[in-house]
Amino acid sequence: MQRLYDFLRRHPTWVDGFWAVLLFGISVVSEAVRHEGGQDATGTDSEAAIIPVLLLLCLVIALRRRMPEKMLLLAIGVGMAQLALNVATTPANFAFLVITYTVAATGARWASRLTLAVSLIAAPLAQMRWPETESTALSNVALVVFLTVPFILAWVLGDSIRTRRAYYEQLEERATRLEREREAQAKVAVAAERARIARELHDVVAHNVSVMVVQADGAAYVLDAAPDQTKKALETISSTGRQALAEMRRLLGVLRTGEHQESGEYVPQPDVEQIDELIEQCRTSGLPVDFKVEGTPRPLPSGVELTAYRIVQEALTNTRKHGGPNAGASVRLVYFDDGLGLLVEDDGKGAPHQLCEEGGADGQGHGLIGMRERVGMVGGTLDAGPRPGGGFRISVLLPLKPAL
Repeated sequence: MQRLYDFLRRHPTWVDGFWAVLLFGISVVSEAVRHEGGQDATGTDSEAAIIPVLLLLCLVIALRRRMPEKMLLLAIGVGMAQLALNVATTPANFAFLVITYTVAATGARWASRLTLAVSLIAAPLAQMRWPETESTALSNVALVVFLTVPFILAWVLGDSIRTRRAYYEQLEERATRLEREREAQAKVAVAAERARIARELHDVVAHNVSVMVVQADGAAYVLDAAPDQTKKALETISSTGRQALAEMRRLLGVLRTGEHQESGEYVPQPDVEQIDELIEQCRTSGLPVDFKVEGTPRPLPSGVELTAYRIVQEALTNTRKHGGPNAGASVRLVYFDDGLGLLVEDDGKGAPHQLCEEGGADGQGHGLIGMRERVGMVGGTLDAGPRPGGGFRISVLLPLKPAL
């Protein structure tokens, strides 16, 4: 039964065609009974006029959902032909009521207004064309009202169906649009998180691996001449490797929901206070760094603290990689009333200004790109480029907000 119902819903014209055939049969039988009974009804008895009218009205029923506007115009034309040819109303005239509902529910707006106007004048025209001679004027008026009401009700019902469908379509469209927006926001969030993780991994790997490489080279150079220094370099490599592994576990844990928290391997993000440890690590690896703090230290937003730490880390990493063997660096951390300033300079070989404009001088340029993205995320500004007297300089200003 359900399959039959689904089939009929997919082929509504077949259903309308069935009702059209049934209505045609009822109309033919009604006309035959009227003629055989010798009833003196108003209108013509010519089959040449009646049969085409019946066929066209039944065609209106059969095609009402496929082409409602055209069937409305056909019904109006048939109605005018009935008036002109004196073909009185038959059961097939029920098609006028059906097409009124259909056009009001699914037709164009102009067709809906037209069918409402026709519905208001159809009954008066029919009464004027075929009046009840034995009835009083009041009875004729009452009959006109009685015949008009069904058409008005059919139009009101169809228009309410149209309004309800439009409302549901609007709700579905809004739900679809919200779903698309949620998907887009989710994709943006995923892309932003992946970019953040990529920056974090770059900073961790670039800094710690560069320290390990420098220490390994130094240990190999003094392996036979200074065993104590070799041992100290190996210890630095070991501690640096462990620190890199800890931070990479924290970052990779973000890719596995809840894993880093459940396993107890969560490592807090670096902050400004850990810059001292970072600089001491650089000094241990052989890079002279002068570090000064100006102003009064105070609590900072976590995003600003992480950004400041990563900027210093990346700048010192670039100094080790590109500054040359005798390069030195200086780091200034300045607390302003409304911002945090960072100035990292070195006296190494520096880099061409063109590379800075393209994104950085560390291989593919991801270092300075990452810096600019980090600074931009907290609303700060970054200026990076070669120093006039040689070397490289990175100047950053990060806006501060009261820490809650």
